[in-house]
Amino acid sequence: MSGITRRQTLAAAAGTLALPGVARAQAQQQLAIATGTTGGVYYPLGGALANYLSRGIAGMSATVEVTGGSVANLQLLGANRVGMVLTQVDAAVDAIRGNDRFRGRPVPVRAISVLYTNRMQVVTVASTGIRTMADLKGKRVSTGAPGSATEIMAFRLIEAAGLNRETDFRARERLSPAESTNAIKDGKLDAYFFVSGVPTSAITDLGATPGVQLVMIDHDQFVPAIVEKYGPVYFAETIPAGTYPGQTAPNKQMSVANIVAVREDMPAALVTQILQIMWGNREDWARVHSAARDFNLEGQKSAAAGVPWHTAAEAFWKAQGATLA
Repeated sequence: MSGITRRQTLAAAAGTLALPGVARAQAQQQLAIATGTTGGVYYPLGGALANYLSRGIAGMSATVEVTGGSVANLQLLGANRVGMVLTQVDAAVDAIRGNDRFRGRPVPVRAISVLYTNRMQVVTVASTGIRTMADLKGKRVSTGAPGSATEIMAFRLIEAAGLNRETDFRARERLSPAESTNAIKDGKLDAYFFVSGVPTSAITDLGATPGVQLVMIDHDQFVPAIVEKYGPVYFAETIPAGTYPGQTAPNKQMSVANIVAVREDMPAALVTQILQIMWGNREDWARVHSAARDFNLEGQKSAAAGVPWHTAAEAFWKAQGATLA
């Protein structure tokens, strides 16, 4: 496994990858699920999903990969090194079109479910004096881990706010959310960008730190310009006050949907089994992390998915009564 991922084995593993991210050896299937950093939401949700699949499909051994996030996940999917990914829709659209980090290497990605909303969070503390996006100029910031969709969204937001990511910051790091929180605590960083479901553990940790006053930077005013340039995958939302310790005001921010995705050539029968188990465990999944409460029938929309449905997923959701259009 390359340096951008680290496998966390949740069940016994055996065999060599043959089908798209799926191995078969002595009647056992191995499915690798690419998630994200340990301080985000993809990782706990992916871990729970791996457990559900390992228990629910005879001979299945599902594992999770710790990665930089959506871009890395889709690159692994394109290389046939994982069989399933959690990803933001904007990164999936870039992947299927062969844009940006996928230039010349389009990925045959297909959605199997729409999960929950990912929210851009621009995080700082009161002692930095940062209150607006413009205040980030000359500061030390982190724009997210390499290979993350945070980095994609951060660059687009920075551009829309009239800042230059190469010249306008005193320093620009590429840290995970947990690393960013620790760097702010240590006085080595002023602010960071992180896209995730809410609440997320790294920001909760920062807000709960004694002597620290958490500040979340509003940026919803830049959404129209970003949509005009990059398409209608983004939308404005509000993170309510009190979502995080010390968060005294609502945070007006930019959001994007998350999907679970596979390659187009994953066998239809396996996709159907996976969805049956996901859907059947949805209440337990929401207890793992509150973001999964938004995994519902109403959310299964083609526009929200961003990329084409796997044919088996389309059939599954229609049979459940979803209106995909």
